[in-house]
Amino acid sequence: MAEGVTEPGEPAARVPLDTIAREWGRIGVIGFGGPPAHIVLLRTLCVHDRKWLSAREFEDGIAATNLLPGPASTQLAIFCAWRLRGPAGAVLGGVCFIAPGLAMILALSVLFLAGHPPLWVRGAAAGAGAAVPAVAIHAAVSLLPASWQRAAGRRAAQARWLAYLVAGAVAGAVAGPFVVAVLLGCGLVEVAVGLRAAPGQPAGGVAGWLPLLAGRAVAGPAIAAGGLGALAWVAVKVGALSYGGGFVIIPLMQHDAVVTYHWMTGAQFLNAVALGQVTPGPVVQTVAVVGYAAAGIGGGLLAALVAFLPSFVFVLAGGPHLGRLRSSTRVQSFLSGAGPAAIGAIAGAAIPLARELGHLWQAGILLLAAGWLLVPSSLLARFAPLARRGGVVTVLLCSAGIGVIAVLAGAPISH
Repeated sequence: MAEGVTEPGEPAARVPLDTIAREWGRIGVIGFGGPPAHIVLLRTLCVHDRKWLSAREFEDGIAATNLLPGPASTQLAIFCAWRLRGPAGAVLGGVCFIAPGLAMILALSVLFLAGHPPLWVRGAAAGAGAAVPAVAIHAAVSLLPASWQRAAGRRAAQARWLAYLVAGAVAGAVAGPFVVAVLLGCGLVEVAVGLRAAPGQPAGGVAGWLPLLAGRAVAGPAIAAGGLGALAWVAVKVGALSYGGGFVIIPLMQHDAVVTYHWMTGAQFLNAVALGQVTPGPVVQTVAVVGYAAAGIGGGLLAALVAFLPSFVFVLAGGPHLGRLRSSTRVQSFLSGAGPAAIGAIAGAAIPLARELGHLWQAGILLLAAGWLLVPSSLLARFAPLARRGGVVTVLLCSAGIGVIAVLAGAPISH
């Protein structure tokens, strides 16, 4: 076995903390492109280049962290560092992974949410924001195949999958503050179906604690009356109750930030989502922009701390038990219900996001972005043979550039 390689169940390898700080910080700086890019960078570092982890353990880490609520790629980064240097490595690696993107998004927040930003900044924000609904649809579509596989070959399960998908889409479109409760409800329905199919199993486990989470998801906004307490509660929901990736929490964040607490306008929220996409790190970083709008730099730091803290807790407290979590039939049943509902919520979020677009030229950018992200590659090549499809970051940057050109040419823009 190569030096430093760990197998499942072995003690963590003793990789120096300064190495973890340097390498996880490097990934935090260059990790543009969301979870797929983060996974590739972590796999290249830990499995291929340094051979600290076996391929099997890394894949098990991906599977286990995908079972947890919150930003999965961040939890994977924390998990890998935990395997290499225990709790100290997990905390250091996670902080170094998160900090570069957080610093960048807060700096951009100061620029984009200033009281009187330059015209070109407003144009870039309006252009990038116009593409955000298409990005939401693209995120949902990319998650569909793996989720559908959970129900493949079983007609009753497929029917429930479609029902959960529709329920999530409706919640994402019209029930912003209750989207988490809908996701938890769909998961609990699937758990109940599984218990009926296998009577006699002991109660408890996931079936015991999920109702408590559902109650907290509904009761939470009432106990967080305003100010920093409200901001902290929004961040808790983002970090601890978001199943299916950061985008699923967008409709809830939008309702809280724009409608309930009036921390920002709808157009500014679109900017926040765009900033969360074009900076390195997970889309959950969007909550830092919301925090900045609510209470300045301190609010942004508080929101990020509260949103990412559950990820550290989940990995540090549950790391030794993630294998059992992955093998739990009730956890798998819950994800079979909450998963399609989360995908539906991500797609449904595109509707309230699109309603925030105030000008016809922004609708044109949205159509272009949707075509670029959603049209199949074979069809795109037929109409644009010289085009090379770019990812989400490329689309948002191009949309921002179009926005700058449009406003400098005299296109109207909201104040």
